[in-house]
Amino acid sequence: MMRALTRPLRLALVLALAPVFALAQEATAPKAQRPSEQIVAGLSRDNIGITTSFDGSQILIYGAIKREAPEPANDNLAVIVTLEGPLGPITIRRKSRELGIWVNTASLGVASAPSYYAVATSGPLQDILDPRIDVQQRISIPLAMRAFSGPVQVSDTKPFTEAMIRIRERQGLYKLETGGVRLVDNTLFRADFELPANLIEGAYKTRIFLLRDGQLVDRYQSAIEVRKVGLERWLYALAHQHAALYGLLALALAVVAGWAAAAVFRFVR
Repeated sequence: MMRALTRPLRLALVLALAPVFALAQEATAPKAQRPSEQIVAGLSRDNIGITTSFDGSQILIYGAIKREAPEPANDNLAVIVTLEGPLGPITIRRKSRELGIWVNTASLGVASAPSYYAVATSGPLQDILDPRIDVQQRISIPLAMRAFSGPVQVSDTKPFTEAMIRIRERQGLYKLETGGVRLVDNTLFRADFELPANLIEGAYKTRIFLLRDGQLVDRYQSAIEVRKVGLERWLYALAHQHAALYGLLALALAVVAGWAAAAVFRFVR
């Protein structure tokens, strides 16, 4: 009888002391080291709708620097904000004149290049960013491109990548804005991005890097969804999911437009 009574009592004692043991283990366990300065950020909007009249958009990225301790004495604090569009393969071709005709003589395939890439900084990139951090995080525009696709058939890849960057800079798809991040009292910051009209659908990745003396202190990442909406979305879905119906609709519209143009011409005459 005593054994039957002591067993439930022992079980109740263990259950009662379990929270005490858990708190003791939590107090003695080593805590994960937090950065002394952390990024707290937000976006003016987290989605963009592309309509038939879409002519670009604006995005405001803002935030503050949260500190667990007084700010270090040195004043070499910097913030870099990047906005990256969906990745995709691209082939870069070089033309040369052969027998009086311009032909493609060499090409280079890039497995993954951003469709849109913008970098805003609080100071000159070469002064605030350690090259090793740039290689690790792929922050600058040349490093935003990923590995080459297939065997490289050219001796020097730099002219090809530089040409692609120049073309996309002229299109407004690649840009570096030195001083584009406004840093107030080493605590508050904001960056404004002007998005062009020729955006493609997908998730646009936002990254914020907090640096001191060129070294990475903290980073923050978020995403902005860009999607076609309204009539634009309906036509896109119809063309990709019901190609035959889309073709018949296009043919019917062409016939109606031709008949209407002929009727108007007869009326005018």
